[in-house]
Amino acid sequence: MNTVRRIEHWGDLHHPRWLDYVRIILGLIILAKGIIFISSTAVQQDWIFSKSSIEFSGLMAVVLIHVVAFAHVIGGLMITMGLLTRLSVVIQMPIVLGAIVFVNATHGLSFLNSELWLSILVFMLLVVVWIVGSGPFSADAWIRESNDHQKHLHES
Repeated sequence: MNTVRRIEHWGDLHHPRWLDYVRIILGLIILAKGIIFISSTAVQQDWIFSKSSIEFSGLMAVVLIHVVAFAHVIGGLMITMGLLTRLSVVIQMPIVLGAIVFVNATHGLSFLNSELWLSILVFMLLVVVWIVGSGPFSADAWIRESNDHQKHLHES
């Protein structure tokens, strides 16, 4: 059993119920960030052109904004529901890490940069949710129980 499987197995066995609430809140935060991205694409695009240390073309900036917004909206919904949670979390990790490194670093690494601290907190929570999984109050658990129940019925 490789390391990732062992971590996932340990997380499935050691999942306190209160972490389900943390997962739901984390999903809602990511969903809200996605909605903010969608509602202010022009502002985001202007920010990319003026503040980014990376040179972006107009099309590349628009595609990047829409991909991030789509990933946050869909990923936030999936994390909130607990559906394919670990996959959704892994998809969010590079986006949030990019926000920490590229976006927040241009604002300055001060203690007053609330976006930086929110991004760091979200990234740490993504790591925790990746380790412990979706938990008993999730669509993943419901699907697993439904499959176990059907399997049990077919064996009888």
